[in-house]
Amino acid sequence: MKVVIKRMEAADIDAIFEIEKSAYGEHHWSKESFFNELQNNIGYYLVAYEPTTKTIVGYLGSWMIVDECHITNVAVDLRLRRQKIAEQLIVALINHCYEQFIKYITLEVRVSNIPAIALYEKFGFKSIGVRKKYYQDNNEDALIMFTENIWHEKFKTVYNNLVGRI
Repeated sequence: MKVVIKRMEAADIDAIFEIEKSAYGEHHWSKESFFNELQNNIGYYLVAYEPTTKTIVGYLGSWMIVDECHITNVAVDLRLRRQKIAEQLIVALINHCYEQFIKYITLEVRVSNIPAIALYEKFGFKSIGVRKKYYQDNNEDALIMFTENIWHEKFKTVYNNLVGRI
């Protein structure tokens, strides 16, 4: 599914919050957290919406810290998963990282979230460690994933090949 991606605005938060609740269950971010991110100087949040209906179908949050981007959360409407929406959000984020001269992208992901790990690996993320008992809801470990320098030719080749197929 082709989507349009834009920066998150306050008007988007109700729809984002519904996706957040369904994706993360009881341990989801509050609406207030998303409103706070709009005021966060290092926060960069994107929403994906279906162009005809303007329905928000996913979002991605990140923090830009010096030359590193930390992905804080990614979620897609459960009914629309596996339609390359998350991939399009990540591409938009990486493009922004190039515009901001960011070198590295990092994130944490549940060790049990095999589809997400596969998605990040497709983009060149590698596991560099584990945060023990990272998730509060069940004390599950998190993989720490990191890209190589996104300006290096190896990363750019993988990235450009992916972009052509999304």
